Order: sequence, then structure tokens, then C-alpha cells
Amino acid sequence: MFVDTHCHLNVPSLILQLPELLQRAQAAGVTRFVLPGVAPSCWDDLVAVAGRDSRIFAAPGIHPLMAMGFNEETVAKLERLACHAVAIGEIGLDYSDDTVPRLIQQTAFRLQLRLALRCGLPVILHCRRAFADLLQILREENVAKVGGVMHAFSGSPETAQECIRLGLHIGVAGPVTYPNAVRPLEVVRRIPLEHLLLESDAPDLTPVPHRGSLNEPAFLLETARRMAAIKGISLEQIAAVTTTNARQLFGLP
Repeated sequence: MFVDTHCHLNVPSLILQLPELLQRAQAAGVTRFVLPGVAPSCWDDLVAVAGRDSRIFAAPGIHPLMAMGFNEETVAKLERLACHAVAIGEIGLDYSDDTVPRLIQQTAFRLQLRLALRCGLPVILHCRRAFADLLQILREENVAKVGGVMHAFSGSPETAQECIRLGLHIGVAGPVTYPNAVRPLEVVRRIPLEHLLLESDAPDLTPVPHRGSLNEPAFLLETARRMAAIKGISLEQIAAVTTTNARQLFGLP
């Protein structure tokens, strides 16, 4: 049994085929799904999707590249939705795109971290080209009190160790299956399994051999197989430990 700790099943390309997607996921052994939010406009749909199926769990938040309109009213709405959530996400910093100034991203990030601490919820973290600032903010805001996961982690094994020291898990996604992957393989090889989580990031980051298709939770099995091969252990061990990690972090049944 696997938990997909990061999938966007509420996006239009997936929601229209949700029953079929869930059926295929179940056949592949993927039985729980954490849905992060990216903007206030999707939060109500996110919570509604989770409310229709006991296997789906909401994690509303504001993506750093959606942070331009972040304000006190947004924080208040997010706090009201927290009672329906298992995490706050996906939040963080993204310096790969300059459409949202860094100060605005950092302000939204800090306010959401503080909200997560008030609500006692873990965080789902997005980071691109911003690890130094992100780690500094996480230390200052005491993220270790609630923990979380570095979504689709793209950093070095050394950075992963820094994240673990802050009480974070490392999310492993489709790139670990890519022929040219280097860092993702080294991270899986060097980081203990007790700190790793599996995620699809559907509909993005489609793993081999499904590249060219929309990603879906059923394809998480390919990432798990690759992880097992790198670790030199059985698929059953991968399933058991990563599922335990996800349940403990997000408080899943």
C-alpha cells in the first residue's frame, strides 16, 4: 500500500476522470492521496474533493508564484479551512521566476508557516533556486515544531540532511526514474528510508516509462520500484516504511 503525498487531482485535466484515476491507483496499490493547494481560487474545490472521498486529504496553501495577492483576508480564510486539512501547502520560495518579488514570496511564506504552527499542521514545501533563504526562514520560524516535507526535492544530499535536521521529510517523485537523473538518485541512496516520502505531483513529473503522458497517482508505483532498486530492498519494504512516514507526518488513518 502506498500514499501519494502530493498530487493535484483537483485540476481540470484530472478531476474529469477522477473515478477512473482512483480505480487505477487502487489497482497499483496507491490508496491515500494528499492534495496540496496553490491559490485561494482552488481551495474550496480542494476541500470539496477531499470531502467526497475518505481516501483524499486536503492541504490548502499558496504557491510562492501565486503570492502576489496574499493579504490578511487570505490568511483568515486559510485558517478557517485548516480544520479540514492535514497540512498547509504548497508553500515556499521560487526564485526561478521573477514575476513575484522575493520579498512578497518571503512574507507570504512566513505568514503561512506561522499559521501552520498555530494550527499544529505540517507544511508541504516548494523550493526552486532558493534553498539558502528557505532554510534560513524555516529555522527562524521554528518549522521543526510541526515538521513537513520538501516537495519533489531537487537539492543535494547535503541540503537534504539540513532539511532533515529541521524535522522535514524528503519527497521523491518521477525525476528519480529519468535516465539523466543524478542528484535524485544520490539523495535516495544516501538519505535513510525513514525520512523519505513518495509523491507523483500529478499531472506533472511523469515517471519513466510513461513520459509524454499526463501523470497520475497509479504511476507512483514506478517511482517506488526505482527507489527499491536504488536502496537494494524490496518494494514491500518501500511501501511499508513510506506509508508509515506519511501516516505519522499527516496524521492519516
